Amino acid sequence: MEKFDKLKLENQICFPLYALSRKVIQLYKPLLDKYNLTYTQYIVMLVLWEEEKISIKELGEKLLLDSGTISPVVKKLAGQGLIEKFRYSEDERIVMVKLTDAGRKMRDEAVEIPEKLYSQFEGDKETLFQLKENLDQILEEITE
Repeated sequence: MEKFDKLKLENQICFPLYALSRKVIQLYKPLLDKYNLTYTQYIVMLVLWEEEKISIKELGEKLLLDSGTISPVVKKLAGQGLIEKFRYSEDERIVMVKLTDAGRKMRDEAVEIPEKLYSQFEGDKETLFQLKENLDQILEEITE
């Protein structure tokens, strides 16, 4: 391997991950437009559909997002009436978010999104599931 081969785009791990991430988010866009959600808002809602109520700090940790990214997303979702933001009664320093009835109603409809996304993949579905397992493992290893 030549000295500068390490710098070739084709030899980078980051580029296919970046390109795939962008492509997947593009595939989500028309599915999320129906619900007036961005991808980042969608993943916040995924956590809330699972947890119902969570602190902003825990939400950021789960999604690997900093408060500068999470705060405007939460503000927008609260403005849409999908979540409520409030201070934790036992410790006023902790900001919590919880689903509203409208957020729960959206969950009932949004259950279609993953299946519609997977249906756009023309290859072997097992390849996608294996990729997810591999990415989960790598992500866990680099965030420890």
